[in-house]
Amino acid sequence: MPDTPAPSPSSISWSDHKNSTNSTNVSPAPAPAPAASPISISIHVFNVRSFGAVGDGVSDDTEAFKTAWDSACEAGPAVILAPKGYSFMIQSTIFTGPCQSSIVFQVEGVIVPPEGPDSWPKNIHRRQWLVFYKADDLTLHGGGLIDGRGEKWWNLPCKPHKGVNGSTLPGPCDSPVALRFFSSSNITLHGIKIINSPQFHVRFDNCKNILVDSISITSPAHSPNTDGIHVQNTSSVSIHNSVISNGDDCVSIGSGSFNVNINNVTCGPGHGISIGSLGKQNSHACVSNITVKNAVIKNSDNGVRIKTWQGGSGAVSSVLFQDIHMDNVRNPIIIDQYYCLSKGCPNQTAAVFVSDVTYSGIKGTYDVRSPPMHFGCSDTIPCTNITIGEVELLPAKGDKIADPFCWNVYGAMHTPTIPPVFCILDGLPRTIMDSDADKCY
Repeated sequence: MPDTPAPSPSSISWSDHKNSTNSTNVSPAPAPAPAASPISISIHVFNVRSFGAVGDGVSDDTEAFKTAWDSACEAGPAVILAPKGYSFMIQSTIFTGPCQSSIVFQVEGVIVPPEGPDSWPKNIHRRQWLVFYKADDLTLHGGGLIDGRGEKWWNLPCKPHKGVNGSTLPGPCDSPVALRFFSSSNITLHGIKIINSPQFHVRFDNCKNILVDSISITSPAHSPNTDGIHVQNTSSVSIHNSVISNGDDCVSIGSGSFNVNINNVTCGPGHGISIGSLGKQNSHACVSNITVKNAVIKNSDNGVRIKTWQGGSGAVSSVLFQDIHMDNVRNPIIIDQYYCLSKGCPNQTAAVFVSDVTYSGIKGTYDVRSPPMHFGCSDTIPCTNITIGEVELLPAKGDKIADPFCWNVYGAMHTPTIPPVFCILDGLPRTIMDSDADKCY
């Protein structure tokens, strides 16, 4: 039987927080340093069980979570607690702000969606599951689990791996993103575990000031389009100390993303850390100030990748890939300005301009089916100022070291590399010096 709904939560101060029966296992952000006299900050705790959540994994607990959210949103600093020992089934839901103050959404139990497309209500959006909209100053953390139950979505006939030779079959194909943050700022994800999303696991759209730290994302290598973390039109992002294993990009950085810092992240299997894809359907795309450091990428189709479609415009600039270990990666370093998901992509002269990209301290092994470095740049908009140093990439099997592939790429080797990148061109091409290719600002 569910707990009796409480008319309102109790208010507790930091001084009695640990002793409150309403705050079991609740760990909100640390209190500020004490001033000369003690400061009491009232924290409201909203246990979803007190709002009618059953937590048996079958009953619909959506309204209980929504009511807990709405109450917390109006209450000032608050904690929403999904307690340990329960599995809460929630339909596609938008948690909407702005709220009166900061909210900690603490997941200690398990949160699941309806089980597969056939159980998804026909009148509910099929492209997203848990959405936080205008939810500023939100922390999502805890020792619990968010399980997207994605397998039945991956097996829809329209998915690429279901048809003959990677083809797709007719039928509806929309699949929900597990966690989406939209038009929000000052968001923290910490310690949470997310598995088996039907599509992207975590997505940030039109957000700023994002911290992702010490999270785990897991889905099978064959799961289609299950990017770990996707960033779009979002700035000031830090992704640290996390492990991501999935069927698509570990981290994907889309258009309109600036000041993204990725540090101490382990990826694989999957498709590596990617900027793009950009410029699809002749769109304008701008990405700058991207740093990836101290990463491990293993058993992956790609390592660090920049991918753009022909016909796009805009620019990718100021990118640093530093101190990254590759373990049996098929394309450890790749720029692909001819990105295409079918054989029918037409040749086009316009392109997203790629410049000021540095690769430093990239070491490890590569899958011999592809060259260790691939720079496939546009015929008309070459890649420029590509800097390479302290790169050592050896074959995972055999002794023959493959040569890099270069096409219309300009830059320099600052140190000897293994293999040497003699195919990179010196200087700047006149076509770039005379063009407006990089109009982004």
